[in-house]
Amino acid sequence: VQAALAAAGCGEDRRADELIGRAAGIAAGLRGYDDMYRTSFGPVAVELARVVVAAVRGDAVEAVRLHAIVVRREAWRRLPAEYRGAYLVDAARAYLQVGDLRGAARALVDADSVAPAEVRCRPLARTLIAEVARGHPAPAGVARLATLVGLTR
Repeated sequence: VQAALAAAGCGEDRRADELIGRAAGIAAGLRGYDDMYRTSFGPVAVELARVVVAAVRGDAVEAVRLHAIVVRREAWRRLPAEYRGAYLVDAARAYLQVGDLRGAARALVDADSVAPAEVRCRPLARTLIAEVARGHPAPAGVARLATLVGLTR
């Protein structure tokens, strides 16, 4: 999964797809929620990576579509809070790419409620909060986040 994300970040779309496919094959072989080493690896982690890869390659419409599906799964709620928070920041980026300020705001506020440090300390999250807060009026919750992270007084 990490290699696929790195490949996508380098613009190697075919390699990213190949690596995600390999990860999906491995994840499919796991029984239920078999995570005895607490790696959080499994089918839902692969699906989250597909969303992030789509957003990184600029296919934000696909990323938002996949995001709506994956967060409805029971396995999503079993992931560690930090994992969900970091992912929701990435999802907010996809929402911004399609021009959906409310969706981006919702993802950021949800991320803050799940894992505040992921939102309040990550430079990407601060950049996204600032971008969403520039919308007039700023979507609910984002003005509070902007104040909390020191973007406004």
